[in-house]
Amino acid sequence: HLMLGAVSCPKSSTSVSLPDTVPDAVPRPLDHLPAFGDASAPALITRDRTLSYAELEAAVGRLATALLATGFAAGDRVATWLPKTLLACLMPLATARAGLVHVPVNPALKRAQVEHILGDSGARLLVTAKSRSALLDLTIPVWTESEGDAAWSAGAVMVPSAHHPDTLAAILYTSGSTGRPKGVMLSHANLWLGAVSVAHYLKIAPEDRVLGVLPLSFDYGQNQLLSTWRAGGAVVPLDYLTARDVIRAVERHNISTLAGVPPLWVQLLEAEWPDAARQSLKRLTNSGGALTREVVGGLRGLFPQAEVFAMYGLTEAFRSTYLDPALVATHPTSMGSAIPFAEILVATPDRRAAGPDEPGELVHCGPLVAQGYWQDAERTALRFRPAPAWSRYGGTAVWSGDTVRQSADGLLYFVGRDDEMIKVSGNRISPTEVEEAAIASGTTSEAVAFGVPDARLGQAIILVARGVENAALLAHLKAELPAFMLPQKIVWLAELPRNANGKLDRAGVKADYGV
Repeated sequence: HLMLGAVSCPKSSTSVSLPDTVPDAVPRPLDHLPAFGDASAPALITRDRTLSYAELEAAVGRLATALLATGFAAGDRVATWLPKTLLACLMPLATARAGLVHVPVNPALKRAQVEHILGDSGARLLVTAKSRSALLDLTIPVWTESEGDAAWSAGAVMVPSAHHPDTLAAILYTSGSTGRPKGVMLSHANLWLGAVSVAHYLKIAPEDRVLGVLPLSFDYGQNQLLSTWRAGGAVVPLDYLTARDVIRAVERHNISTLAGVPPLWVQLLEAEWPDAARQSLKRLTNSGGALTREVVGGLRGLFPQAEVFAMYGLTEAFRSTYLDPALVATHPTSMGSAIPFAEILVATPDRRAAGPDEPGELVHCGPLVAQGYWQDAERTALRFRPAPAWSRYGGTAVWSGDTVRQSADGLLYFVGRDDEMIKVSGNRISPTEVEEAAIASGTTSEAVAFGVPDARLGQAIILVARGVENAALLAHLKAELPAFMLPQKIVWLAELPRNANGKLDRAGVKADYGV
């Protein structure tokens, strides 16, 4: 409940009550930087320079001033399609301070996906490299990186805002099981309380240095900035090509905290680690897919001094659960229990509370629940529904579509997904989007895409297409889709199987060719 400036978390077996030691939990505008600690302490460390907290505050204020000087109205959307530059790291706070809405676009996406996001969000401005903008058919103005850098380097500094915590602050686009990516609407309070929550349960401190390897278009990639700054630590954003790049950065910057997705952990476990790099890490956090027992064992063996945090989340509510590192050895397959500000319930199909070890749908309640999907009332109504009657929070909840079970000791375990989403290297992929790209190639008129288990990627994509084998299909997909959406294998069939209703038999295709 959010009542008169106080945040109260319900006390149940799957929710966490915030202890009295968590400061400043009152929802507030996102753009307020920490008011404690040394203003000269490092806040953001990039390849080119380091910004102290005082310099970060000034840069955010100047960039916000420059954005408003363009004539934007409150609530206008500003998109960024950038690698992890200093400018990209400033934009989430600068847009919030200016009363605008940030739309970060994954730099791995190609023309079709980017144009869809820009059009769907109604973005009024795109901030990107000049070379990237040349790839797009644009009807909106563009700020190049040099223009953006000039904006935060000089000019008047806008003071922190007084926007209402429920004001829309960002739209993060995520794939659904059908159709193109949909925009999840996040308020100032959603992002601020997510930062407070993560900084608290990870115990991030001012002396910590956090390596940001996840895309800033991901909810957790963005949260690494916000939660670290909430705690007064320093973020080192990194765009990497190989596991060795990550290891070098850990060693060079004395990194204490590293977040990753399961495929990255596999690569890091296979690489050679200098002792100095291994020993600096004290906190490993995983999201974007479950860790296997083997990977958990490998991480604990390679980094015996580090705590391993397994976590579960969904963009519609940011983060739902984490597993206490003290339980990782004895409960390596558990999702853990609710994070601060979350109430996690398990509901059976007939809408009653599931009993111990009884499968049910994970339902997330509380102030981390997003505001719905941007301009999509139909899909919002399917996912954002009234909380179960026994919820302490009530209001709107996210019905995840994931089946879980809760053991008698209160720990949650993942059972499976109800939809057909594919997850490759932490990226949620709509099979429909891959299929539509295949059909658009002109080489096939029907296609079915699905995921199969893969030790390195989490899942690999298999594409079954109707027609005669044609190399032009893969060439087209490489041109139109980001690398993580490319099929690992293409199967050609003269006819695709159908069910009794004449529809494509997707389950049959997967059963026959998913090996």
